[in-house]
Amino acid sequence: MLIDPNYQGAETQERELRDAAAKINQRIHLAYAGNDSELGIAFETLVRERADSLLVTSDPYFDTRRDRIIAFAAEKRLPAVYQFREYAIAGGMMSYGISLPEGYRRVGIYTGEILKGAKAADLPIWQSIKFEFVVNLRTAKALGLELPAMLLARADEVIE
Repeated sequence: MLIDPNYQGAETQERELRDAAAKINQRIHLAYAGNDSELGIAFETLVRERADSLLVTSDPYFDTRRDRIIAFAAEKRLPAVYQFREYAIAGGMMSYGISLPEGYRRVGIYTGEILKGAKAADLPIWQSIKFEFVVNLRTAKALGLELPAMLLARADEVIE
């Protein structure tokens, strides 16, 4: 698991992932990175620990280093899961996360309400309810993986 200790949600991410791993009796390795030099060290940690897959946690820093992270996963032949469909489009194996266009649409709705005179404090708090599961089948095949048909059937998008 690649995690940014500087991200405000890092403690929660780590706790939830540790709990989930314990429930399924799965061992996880944590690799911490909050800047470029730490990212290189995190990659070395994943190699040293012989990671056989990679989960990249939700974090704006990782989004700015998307291509570097995807390239590392490809070079080390690590199946990886990312937070946004843009990772899968860029060559990551799969992503599961909120729909950015849906979030931007909601921002537009809020902006319209404010321009009509609504007070921002009076607007309801909105939490994303639309999630996207995207599989890059080309990447999976390049890694030598054959993904189950049931998994592909559940995907919102399969990149062939």
